[in-house]
Amino acid sequence: MSLLQQLTSDMVLAMKNRDKETLNVVRMLKAAVQNEQIELGHDLSTNEEITVMAREYKQRKESLEEFEKTGREDLINQAKNELAIVEKYMPKQLSKDEVTKIVKKVIDELNASSMKNFGQVMGAVMPRVQGQADGKVVNQVVKEQLSK
Repeated sequence: MSLLQQLTSDMVLAMKNRDKETLNVVRMLKAAVQNEQIELGHDLSTNEEITVMAREYKQRKESLEEFEKTGREDLINQAKNELAIVEKYMPKQLSKDEVTKIVKKVIDELNASSMKNFGQVMGAVMPRVQGQADGKVVNQVVKEQLSK
């Protein structure tokens, strides 16, 4: 079942259950997928679907961080609930240890030895962890490993 079919199915289920919050989030996700399809002019591949979901997840995560900075409890709870719903459509997220293993492997493959190779390492790591790890975490791990 494609992501679009899954979203449509979940949207119908949310309507039947009268779950407005889930319905709104699923509608936004479905719209994002459909907009990406229109923009690219073809059905999305699995990787493209993951990219769309990762973008939606990142937007909500950044919103949550902003709400926490300003102390908006009402919006914090809403953002957390939205994040939980979006996570259902994301691939399993890698732990920091798993990201570190991938980064070390790439550093060895590229014979990277200093921060001068940062862009090269990031460019090789990101496609391998696409949708499975937050870019901030990858960035942090790459910096840690290259500065050793």
